[in-house]
Amino acid sequence: MCLPRAVATTRPTTTPTRACAKCPRWSRHPPPPPPNTPAKIVYFDFDRYDVRTGDRSIVEAHAGYMRNRPASRVVIEGHTDLRGGREYNLALGQRRAEAVQRMLTQMGVPGERIEAVSWGIEKPASLATTEEGHQLNRRAEFSYR
Repeated sequence: MCLPRAVATTRPTTTPTRACAKCPRWSRHPPPPPPNTPAKIVYFDFDRYDVRTGDRSIVEAHAGYMRNRPASRVVIEGHTDLRGGREYNLALGQRRAEAVQRMLTQMGVPGERIEAVSWGIEKPASLATTEEGHQLNRRAEFSYR
């Protein structure tokens, strides 16, 4: 990734990020792109907290990611759609987050590295009152710390 020798004698105009052992001290290259990370949202059916078969691969990918990074910690945030009472939705969001947490621990991730919290209806992904809007709100999100 080094610049050609004729060009390397002039300072680059970009912000320095990472030194190259083959280039002069002031020469820098951009960092590599971030690794492919799995989808960060698991969706749920109406009034349910069991992880759907189609979303299990998302949880498996996060379990693999965390097993390969022993210092990683994650917060699973459970959410609900706008239907139902506040207390009921907080409890349902907690059950959704704990369902994902339980799957991660069954896949070998230590439980002390996972926190499950519920936002209930407090942080909607969509304000639409259509079934599509409600579906976007019935979710658990991975938030790495």
